[in-house]
This record gives sequence, C-alpha cells and structure tokens, in this order.
Amino acid sequence: MLQDLPTVAPPRSATPAPIRPAEIVYLAEATAHGGRDGFLRTPDGQLDVRVGIPRELGGDGVGTNPEQLFAAGWSACFHSALALVGDRAGHDLTAATVSAKVGLGPTEADAFGFDVALRVSLPLLDQSLAERFVAEARQVCPFSNATRGNIDVSIMLS
Repeated sequence: MLQDLPTVAPPRSATPAPIRPAEIVYLAEATAHGGRDGFLRTPDGQLDVRVGIPRELGGDGVGTNPEQLFAAGWSACFHSALALVGDRAGHDLTAATVSAKVGLGPTEADAFGFDVALRVSLPLLDQSLAERFVAEARQVCPFSNATRGNIDVSIMLS
C-alpha cells in the first residue's frame, strides 16, 4: 500500500493531525507514460487518456493535460464536500455546481506553481448560508486541505 512506496515528501508526522487520514479507505493509482506528451492509465481501466502539451506551453494541444485533470478532480471533490456539509445541516446541495480554473506559471524560485479559482453556484441558498457551506466545505475537501497554504486559491460564489 502507501507504506510500500519510497517517500519524497516529509514524514507523515509533519502533516498536521486534523488533515492526516486516520485510516486509508480508498487508494487511487495511476501511471503516466511519456509525461506531458504521453498517456495515463489506471490499473482498473477507468482512466486511459492521452495527455498532450497545451499550445500555450509549446505543444500541439492534442489530449488532456495534468492541469485539466487537477481542475476536474478538485471541482468534483469540492462539490462532494459541499453536498456533505449541506446534508449534515439538512440541506440538499446536489443542484450546486463547482467549476475550477487552474493556472500554471513560473515562480520566482525558478520552478512552476499553480493558482486556482473555484466558482461555486448554490442557487437555492441565501448568500450567508452559501458562504457558510463553502467555508465548511473548504475544511472538508481533501484537495483544499492538501493545498492550503501552498497555492493561491480564490472562491467566487455565483
């Protein structure tokens, strides 16, 4: 499982306890072949996609890319977190929508970084309740927890 992989990240004890899983209940696995210009596959066959370099980065733009996959994953995960906090409060938020934009660019440290914007639509709620649920979802969503303090994230309610 996870313990079998060599670690390149800080030891688990360096992760703040409130966001560290007490137990792994699901493990996702994917393998990349060819980096940004190749393909991605999961062992169960649910994901088998061509990845390509976006035109903006000098590629032909054929295929998806890691930033699109990150945006898709975060928007789906954040939507589920919203539904969970809504359900806990007795509100059905399945009609909500979450869109994510992931920006990629060079950092001052000669590396690359992300900037993320989430757009959340909660059409059936008043503004203050919607803001409360978004704040709670930010604490529940694993993508939000994993990136907190690492990248700029803005959330717009529409």
